[in-house]
Amino acid sequence: MADVAIRKPALAGRLGGSATVRLTVAPPASRVALRAPAGSLKALSLALGLSVPTTPKTSGRAAARSALWLGPDEWLLIDEAGGDLMVACSSAGALHSATDVSHRNVAVIVSGPGAEATLAAGCPQDLSLSSFPVGAASRTVFGKAEIVLFRTEEDTFRVECWRSFSDYVFGLLAEAAEDAGH
Repeated sequence: MADVAIRKPALAGRLGGSATVRLTVAPPASRVALRAPAGSLKALSLALGLSVPTTPKTSGRAAARSALWLGPDEWLLIDEAGGDLMVACSSAGALHSATDVSHRNVAVIVSGPGAEATLAAGCPQDLSLSSFPVGAASRTVFGKAEIVLFRTEEDTFRVECWRSFSDYVFGLLAEAAEDAGH
């Protein structure tokens, strides 16, 4: 029998955190980069089963599915249950562009009372609850890597980054979590 190469997921087995922060590699999810004009959003929202947001720094969410506003006509769709977002988008019958980016991205969940301080160590945005409330989402940087940051709970963030930057981002998060724990 020939040797079979088994592809190891990015960040497999990585752990990090401190007394006040937990870093968890998120399970695989379906992701789509969506571009669409304003006139298509009603049909896309219906097809996706959530409200596609139109306001900067916001998100729409229903069950395990989220739509994160990234720009005036751009969203990152995430389905944590692995639902087929491409099929949902194509059923909308509205003008749009959808690209499956499920294998391009990796997510790290940063949670605990020190989560905000951990992210503030490498992110230039004001992440205070008043400026970046639950449901807030934005494309930003962490260190020198582009990320999409999504606040899912008061003390929990989802950090989406490209797979090729995942070791770098996780390493910086781990260092910042240790500092936040002191």
